[in-house]
Amino acid sequence: MFDRKSDTAWRLAPLAVSMCALACTVPALAQDGGGRADGKRPAVSRAKPISPNSTSSLVNLLVKQGVITEEQATALIKQADDEAYVAREAAKGATARAEEAAKTANAASAAASPPGTKHVTYVPEIVKRQLRDEIKREVMDRAHSENWASPGKYPEWAQRIRFSGDMRARYEGQFYPTGNDPRLINYNAINTGSPYDLSENQFYWAPTYNTSQNRDRARLRVRLGADIDIADSFVGSLRIATGDSNSPVSLNQTLGGSGGNFSKYSLWLDRAYVRYQPSNEFNVAVGRFDNPFWSPTDLVWHRDLGFDGVAAQIRHEVAPGVTPFFVAGAFPTFNSDLNAGYNLDQNDIKDGLPGKYPSNDKWMFGVQAGVGVKFDPQSSFRFGVAYYDFTNTQGRLSTPCSVLVSADVCNTDQTRPSFAQKGNTYRKLRNIIPEVMPPGTLQSEFQYFGLASQFRPVVVSGQLDLSDFHPVHVVIDGEYVNNTAFDRNAMNLIAINNNAPTSDGSIGPFQGGNQGWMGRMTVGHKEVKRLWDWNVHAGYKYLESDATIDAFADSDFGLGGTNLKGYFIGGNVGIADNVWASLRWMSANNIAGGPYAVDVVQFDLNAKF
Repeated sequence: MFDRKSDTAWRLAPLAVSMCALACTVPALAQDGGGRADGKRPAVSRAKPISPNSTSSLVNLLVKQGVITEEQATALIKQADDEAYVAREAAKGATARAEEAAKTANAASAAASPPGTKHVTYVPEIVKRQLRDEIKREVMDRAHSENWASPGKYPEWAQRIRFSGDMRARYEGQFYPTGNDPRLINYNAINTGSPYDLSENQFYWAPTYNTSQNRDRARLRVRLGADIDIADSFVGSLRIATGDSNSPVSLNQTLGGSGGNFSKYSLWLDRAYVRYQPSNEFNVAVGRFDNPFWSPTDLVWHRDLGFDGVAAQIRHEVAPGVTPFFVAGAFPTFNSDLNAGYNLDQNDIKDGLPGKYPSNDKWMFGVQAGVGVKFDPQSSFRFGVAYYDFTNTQGRLSTPCSVLVSADVCNTDQTRPSFAQKGNTYRKLRNIIPEVMPPGTLQSEFQYFGLASQFRPVVVSGQLDLSDFHPVHVVIDGEYVNNTAFDRNAMNLIAINNNAPTSDGSIGPFQGGNQGWMGRMTVGHKEVKRLWDWNVHAGYKYLESDATIDAFADSDFGLGGTNLKGYFIGGNVGIADNVWASLRWMSANNIAGGPYAVDVVQFDLNAKF
């Protein structure tokens, strides 16, 4: 009677014999290469390695008997095929060399001996062994260099490229209660198009947001990226993605959009950067990359937002489980038109030459410092403080300028946001010179609008991860933001929105603010990667109008932007490996200004590879 180990060894014996037969094929070459009494030239053995079919049969038999797994069997069969292929190549080389050596020896012997002399070639065993080893080394070196030792293996340059991607199909429902203000102006639509006439000559409403009609839509997001190992410590990355537009905070493509009738959809360059990373503790990236600052929530930065510019990250473990980190970067947020001109009155034109406005490039500079602490292999705490400085972002009143038609420009038009969502407070940009008009007519007032506040927010972030029930975790996220550049007294004088509503429709006192906070608890698996992995979350968000720039905030809660507060809940469940379903409900209300509320429901089917 055998014990388990002996029985396993006995069952593996046929496989060992097969593998030995295969491995010994190359050493067995040229065994018949010694001299012969009949004077014939030496011959090389034509013995063939064991048939791959035989090896496969043996391995499959072991799988059926439960000795090895199917994954192990696949690896063994591939190894046997590769080694048999190499052995056949080695045999061809050995035969050719042996025949050539025999011809040379016989010719030399015949030239040195009298006619009629018979010769028997003798090759010492040590020479044969050296010949076998030399041939084997040459064949294996060539096999590895040319990749034919492993058929199907990619060339060396292709092995340095790693592809990844994900897809998401979404249903989204938007539900509005009664009582919302129908006059919620879409300042982004004005600033990205023609200026709006504020005079009484205007008979049309300014562009507004939908605040009353329930909507639903099907959406798609696809991302495909590649990481390339360029050289030692240098990595490049590219990613393309879908999107209705070049919005920085949405990669969603609405099905039936872009003209409808099954029209094709656009792809955008979403990431493109080079990263230098000499160690795990330091890296520098240049180009367009993921948010380099640690941010556990989307209170300030939308999770899909990409950053343009340069950023450096440093971290170092100073004690077991204690790792401080530091991040710094510079990011251009707007580059002025290189040929921005302006109109002048004929009396002001000098030398008959047109004038050009100076540039108004916008930048964001940021730094963050923090520390991560591990209590055990699974539980951790992380804390960070960040400071961001947005330069040339505040709208400025122009010098006196003449505006007679919508095509006229003023010298601060470029200070208006090139993209915005909603929530920030605005001011008028143009200081329009009054014109003498014919009796009975009114002067038009074509206006653009800029951000009324400066932005230098401080953001405090924290995350506590408890793993007492691992793999189920309890994660608590929190974040607080305060715009330190906010000046309420100045805002009271120039704000044209986020004011208290009045019964007569006039502008009431300014109600906006400069703070925000968010708390969230998540219970379940940290990542949903496999079948039946799950997690659920719930939280509350409060983000005043000018706590941060609305263009970069979450695009889903309240349908995007700032000046919003409310609750949200959601959950995820794995329905296959790397495939999961998600459900979220978000209820948001305005903080300042006229009444606005919306409930958003999202159901997602996600897959990644």
